[in-house]
Amino acid sequence: MLSPEGRVILVSGANRGIGLATAKHLGSLGYELSLGARQPGNIPQMENRKNHMTHHWDAEIHGTSAAWVEATIERFGRIDGVVLNAGVELGGSLESGTEEEIDRMFAINFKGPLWLVRAALPYLRSSGKGRVINVTSLAGKRMRKHEILGYSASKHAAMALTHAIRQLGWDDGIRATSICPGLVETRMTENTATPSDQFKLEPETIAETISYALALPNSAVVAEILLNSRYEPMF
Repeated sequence: MLSPEGRVILVSGANRGIGLATAKHLGSLGYELSLGARQPGNIPQMENRKNHMTHHWDAEIHGTSAAWVEATIERFGRIDGVVLNAGVELGGSLESGTEEEIDRMFAINFKGPLWLVRAALPYLRSSGKGRVINVTSLAGKRMRKHEILGYSASKHAAMALTHAIRQLGWDDGIRATSICPGLVETRMTENTATPSDQFKLEPETIAETISYALALPNSAVVAEILLNSRYEPMF
């Protein structure tokens, strides 16, 4: 397993939910962190402030990706991993859902992560052990509910991004993993009733899974990790 010492990791959407839980967990392990959010001032201070920085990043504003990467390099001089966590679910069923809602889900769940990874690629290559962890969803693995067609389609696109990164970066030691959880206890699902056959995963569980994927050596390639919140025959 790779040591966290000296490794610099970007975490998007680090102000709450899975992103915040991931930042706290990685910080406790000794990673140096660059934490991005639309409102970086809302990111709680980590225990070891010397080993982390915060920066503005908005998945819907293309130029913020390069600016965040440049600021991280100026501070730390390297980037060893990117955790693509920021996401949004606005529904978008076959019969309803506006073009604006569907466009926004693709902008946040697919295009923003694409621009961020593209900006970070030269430094991930230089690392020789670059890691991209993409928090997608089981919705990116199957189409279970027609009511969230737009969301599921954007997450299928996010899954394609993970595999493109894995293919492109292979010879340079870049490894990409999609973390695919079911229901997670976050603000996104706070108004979602939990069916009797399901439960909500804790954000800390996702954070520990992310840290596991970050620590795998180049020889251990795990393209997808599925975390079920219900029994599903296919998974």
